Amino acid sequence: MNMKMTPLSVVIGSLLILATIVFVVVLLPYANTNKTQPSEIFRQRTEFESAGRKLYIANGCVYCHSQSIRGFDWDLGAERIAQAGDYVADYPILLGSERTGPDLSQEGGEHPDDWHHAHFANPRYTRPLSIMPEFGFLNVEQLEQLIRYAQSLGLKNADHRMARQTIWKAEAIKAFEAGPDANVQWLNTNIPQGWREVPNPYPTTEAGLARGHKIYQDFCLGCHGPVGDGMGPAQPWIYPPPLNFTILKNREISGGILYYQIMNGITGTAMPYFKRDLESEKIWDVGDYVAVYFINHSDANTEPRGIDAAYEP
Repeated sequence: MNMKMTPLSVVIGSLLILATIVFVVVLLPYANTNKTQPSEIFRQRTEFESAGRKLYIANGCVYCHSQSIRGFDWDLGAERIAQAGDYVADYPILLGSERTGPDLSQEGGEHPDDWHHAHFANPRYTRPLSIMPEFGFLNVEQLEQLIRYAQSLGLKNADHRMARQTIWKAEAIKAFEAGPDANVQWLNTNIPQGWREVPNPYPTTEAGLARGHKIYQDFCLGCHGPVGDGMGPAQPWIYPPPLNFTILKNREISGGILYYQIMNGITGTAMPYFKRDLESEKIWDVGDYVAVYFINHSDANTEPRGIDAAYEP
């Protein structure tokens, strides 16, 4: 059987290929998407949050920040893998696997609002190594809309986290305004007793302090400042302000207290947790750097001691 390549056969063949592509790429996904049911965390966004989402799209935030955690990721919000039912009201759906910036599908409530104000003014204020552009060009209303959208990511779960931030922020402000003694006592009281009694297990060394200095510059400088007085560039946006480490002198601050607060953060304040950013030794190193240079007291390598690590002076 002879098949001639005629103009008609080319047109018919092209139309059949196009119809197949439309069916597979457009119609089948559309039919499946229409069957998607809202997830257990789904809720409708408020008008203000929706306005923030439009700003998020208009400013290209999605190009660096996906909102779809993959099953093998260990990133922000990875306690819950994003599901199709989280996005049934979103159009367009802002999914993707880009990892230039952290995934934001569970961002809501990870930080209080004042952290976001500082972060959008200049991301280097809160994350000194960030490559994110500044958003200081947004007016007050636009900035608030963008923050409300960021704080809605995670929907009902984000609402629970935001409620927790609100409760602890009131406590943190109350403690700060009561004065340095009351503030330090409040901070220490909210650390488990066991951690308060643990000294830094590693000896103070020139190399350890150098590592701690580098970590401090990379993660802490924007809020706590170069001399640890809490007067970093983020300070004008944050309340209660970043902790002034120098007030901790002679207040029985152990290496375990510093470790716990760096690892777990202080909910209600702009102090985030670093348990996903820093390995254990890095937290001990930066804690010892703070203790040596800003508090003028380090309990590094004091009793109670265990077995020395294999690689240790």
